[in-house]
Amino acid sequence: MEKFVIHGGKPLHGTVQISGAKNAAVALVAATILCDEPCVLENVPEISDITKCMKILREMGAEVRLLDKNTIYFDTKGIEKPEVPYELARTMRASCYFLGTLLGRFHEAFVPMPGGCDLGDRPIDQHLKAFKALGASDEIVNGANHVTANELVGNQIYFDFVTVGATMNAIFASVKAKGLTIIENAAKEPHIVDLANFLNSMGADIRGAGTDVIKIRGVNYLKGVTYATIPDQIEAGTYMVAAAATKGDVVIANVIPKHLESITAKLRKVGVNVE
Repeated sequence: MEKFVIHGGKPLHGTVQISGAKNAAVALVAATILCDEPCVLENVPEISDITKCMKILREMGAEVRLLDKNTIYFDTKGIEKPEVPYELARTMRASCYFLGTLLGRFHEAFVPMPGGCDLGDRPIDQHLKAFKALGASDEIVNGANHVTANELVGNQIYFDFVTVGATMNAIFASVKAKGLTIIENAAKEPHIVDLANFLNSMGADIRGAGTDVIKIRGVNYLKGVTYATIPDQIEAGTYMVAAAATKGDVVIANVIPKHLESITAKLRKVGVNVE
């Protein structure tokens, strides 16, 4: 059994570099399916979910190359069949994002039920609700979600509760749909904004990301870009708390301070100096 043995009681000192945000990166990698040209993602974290996403894309026919440990080249033109390999999909929760991207590009997606961390019941009913609003139908075939549409047409989507995954999938499916899509009760996390910024840099028309109403006007073509993933605010916040708990003095580099406002406020409230 692997384990960590930690001898505490020592203040932390030094500088730590924050990696790219995992929750943003897995969505950006899936989004490359929608791009009509090659694109490059920078500041991608070295984590197993990214490795699995890369393997899924390669097995589907995409060209995926590591330019360095945190920079990846994607050319997804070679994908011809909108089907995610069963065994790979079952190992990660983020495989559900391929439903939205494949549906947005091919008007069809065949993706096994997602796996990943056992964090309790996390159904995809809100994802399917968004797809249906855009004109798609769905069925379960041999334990996989099969979603199809003759065409995707913009519509009003209202989520019953705030959900990051469904918000992202609704964005994926709407980017190339005909007309205007309005997503209400949308998630507002930084990775939603990062996804919208990535797609907009390609030529998408997404407005309101970061608020609870997102408006998307469909486009026909998305150009290739080079784009850097936002830093991980969860990782940064963890180091902030660790520095405070040990009465240390730590410089946390590569962060977006706005994403850390809530935890900064709490730390200052208990007497921690945060600059």
